[in-house]
Amino acid sequence: MSTIHVNVVSATESIYSGEANCVFAPASTGELGIYPKHVALLSVLKPGEVRVETEKGIESIYVSGGIVEVQPDVVTIFSDTAIRANDLDEYKALEAKQRAEEAMANSDNGHDVGTTQAALAEAMAQLQMLSKMRGKKL
Repeated sequence: MSTIHVNVVSATESIYSGEANCVFAPASTGELGIYPKHVALLSVLKPGEVRVETEKGIESIYVSGGIVEVQPDVVTIFSDTAIRANDLDEYKALEAKQRAEEAMANSDNGHDVGTTQAALAEAMAQLQMLSKMRGKKL
């Protein structure tokens, strides 16, 4: 079985680099399934889970959004924030969600609604990943 090389890079570090059978990424138009020899592609990512399927299992990585570049033999994911699923902090995600919801409720106080909505979407995506890992619904 052929493989594809995958790199997941955040603004500060390389989160994952290795061979994979396939990769699933949260593109802005829907989930992308990327297999070896995939056609070249460049797409915007929304906050969510990147799943890298290898011979050893599935590596789940949270991304805050970003860009995915696909070449026939290499997938590179660039994200400001990328965190291995096991390293997500539920308390911090809940705090961020609460702050964003409070800012939305008080949107007349000059907060940028777009920024607040993006922060809320990011917190919700983290909480959804944590929930999925634990096999429960939010």
